[in-house]
Amino acid sequence: MKIALAQINTIIGDFEHNTKKMLQYIKEAEDKGADIIIFPELATTGYPPRDFLEFKDFINKAEESIERLKKASKNIAIVVGTPSKNPVIEGKDLYNSVVFLYGEKEIYRQHKTLLPTYDIFDEARYFEEASNWDIVEFKGKKIALTVCEDLWNLGNENPLYTVNPMDKMMRHNPDFIINVSASPFDYKHAKERIKVLKENVKAYNIPVFYVNHTGAQTDIIFDGGSLVINKNQKVVTELPYFEEKLEIIELEKIDGIQEEKTQPKEKIPLIKKALITGIRDYFGKIGFKSAVLGLSGGLDSAVTTVLAVEALGKENVRVLLMPSQFSSAHSVKDAEDLAKNLGMRYDIVPIKSIYEAYLTQLTPLFEGRPFDVTEENIQARIRGNLLMAISNKFGNILLNTTNKSEMAVGYGTLYGDLAGGISVIGDVYKTEIFELAKYINKEQEIIPVHTIIKPPSAELRPNQKDSDSLPDYDVLDPILRLYIEGQKGPDEIISMGYDEKLVNRILKMVNRNEFKRHQTAPVLRVSPKAFGMGRRMPIVAKYLE
Repeated sequence: MKIALAQINTIIGDFEHNTKKMLQYIKEAEDKGADIIIFPELATTGYPPRDFLEFKDFINKAEESIERLKKASKNIAIVVGTPSKNPVIEGKDLYNSVVFLYGEKEIYRQHKTLLPTYDIFDEARYFEEASNWDIVEFKGKKIALTVCEDLWNLGNENPLYTVNPMDKMMRHNPDFIINVSASPFDYKHAKERIKVLKENVKAYNIPVFYVNHTGAQTDIIFDGGSLVINKNQKVVTELPYFEEKLEIIELEKIDGIQEEKTQPKEKIPLIKKALITGIRDYFGKIGFKSAVLGLSGGLDSAVTTVLAVEALGKENVRVLLMPSQFSSAHSVKDAEDLAKNLGMRYDIVPIKSIYEAYLTQLTPLFEGRPFDVTEENIQARIRGNLLMAISNKFGNILLNTTNKSEMAVGYGTLYGDLAGGISVIGDVYKTEIFELAKYINKEQEIIPVHTIIKPPSAELRPNQKDSDSLPDYDVLDPILRLYIEGQKGPDEIISMGYDEKLVNRILKMVNRNEFKRHQTAPVLRVSPKAFGMGRRMPIVAKYLE
């Protein structure tokens, strides 16, 4: 039996696009002699559809897609994820289902049992959990159909559920498992995914065929990495990350394979690919073509520019250099050198005269008060206005260049340097930005070395450095990571050897600046805990105050 893994990049709500893509893959798989083709979870709708699921028309269109796929199943079985209507009054109106089509008929529909409600997931909001567990018999084989989370209750130190759907299916003695999945990327997830699937193989002693989405849906990125693991717990194949791919595996040959075939999993290369995918799909799926951003000569804007050029092409990325009287000559040169290295357009728009006009108008109102963060923020907002003017006039979407360290502690100006349509590096700590820059430069100097080695500075006052307001990033970032990703409280972090005053100061900064994060652009998610849907904190609260 030949089984095709179809790792695809869907568009949420674009039923014509998604169905047409699946029909193309079905034809290719059929031409190559496949008996079964497997598509990801909710492949008809794209994932996550969120509140689109509350529209009857949306669900009807998903069913229409299934009808079109059914007609293509004359000679090949199709396994595909889609929402299903719940025919009874009790419970949620929908199920999250996997459908088995063959002979132009629907053979079986298995609903998802384990509905995640952690991090970015909110499936219990929409779906009813399964209450029946059967299998499909096809060409002499018994197949257990599962949906994503239904296999994720094994291999965890703290299981979230009290039931494993496969335990119920095993009474039918299935020959192998098919899992249709929508498993978002983070830089740790690929290793965890293999571990979890191997635990299932170990528990049930049968192979697993796992198919995941690839591509980005606004802030959520899917890496693909679809897998086949034989009953000896060896990875027979792992499909490429961040690419669409069709691969056919012969069931009868997999158990003899001892050498594992896996993809590289180094953190920084994965983050780079993920961010490029996030930019490319954010623009491509909405229909945007060109980007603009401010290029300061600093590291964050330099890294963001390189990623944008790789994602969109140098002809589709425009940068503004907006020096003030506080900008160093070297910063301007660094920015120019980067733009020249990339062969891209750049424009220099000095802001000194604009800034002085603001101060002239505000001086009577400020009553001789001293220079402080107010004047710094005015500069940031002037730059934001200039960038948005280019965006409005030419249709360039503004990319935000704030890193996760800055976003965490509020080191940014609302309606200024926090403006943008998408936050490219808002889930990448400053220490990781340095690693990214070095990785970008591994073969040749693209980012000027001076940009990487100079002390970070917003250059909003004379001789300013980030360390004037913040702890050094190699001190700040580990504490932020423990609090944000690790959910460690202050006492736990202090007990690990960190200074009590420093920990309390940093954690208070994080909590006090929640209001800023609620007003910023969606953040491309590359870590296990990103700002946005996956981290839901109240704005008004007194914890750690």
